[in-house]
Amino acid sequence: MADSVHVREEGRGTQIGDYWPLISLIAVSALGGLALAAGFDQLTMTNFMHGFMGVFLLIFALLKLFDLEGFKDGFAMYDLLARRVPAYGYVYPFIELALALAFLGFFVPALTYVATLVVFGFGALGVLAALRRGLDMDCPCMGNILSVPLSTVTLTEDLAMVAMALALLWTL
Repeated sequence: MADSVHVREEGRGTQIGDYWPLISLIAVSALGGLALAAGFDQLTMTNFMHGFMGVFLLIFALLKLFDLEGFKDGFAMYDLLARRVPAYGYVYPFIELALALAFLGFFVPALTYVATLVVFGFGALGVLAALRRGLDMDCPCMGNILSVPLSTVTLTEDLAMVAMALALLWTL
């Protein structure tokens, strides 16, 4: 694992094209969330966020499940828990899948929001630590199918999930 870690190349992750897979995923998730929310009697921010977060996490979980072993290895390079407990890398995509289905099904919202806060808040700490170390790698957050550098965008993703979960928790 240590052989594949190196200092960030100058300019890597600075072009918008480096993030096209992520931009596409966010746009499709937003459209899916909007379509799901529009199917309810009222188009509300809560319904939209449930749809967006559900679709987003569903796609992310699926990308990781395509190559579970590869995801686990990459995840262990920056996630604080996966570095100490490698089995967490196998479990994490299923946690995302469970959260996705909970958001889409409005299953025990308070528990779903708190779990999202914990999972993504803790994940953000690992990304922040990796960025501070200058770790240069493709982010396994999109599985090994799509190549997007681990960067402040990854950190922003985690923090956006935390912010949305907080906003939803506030609505209870």
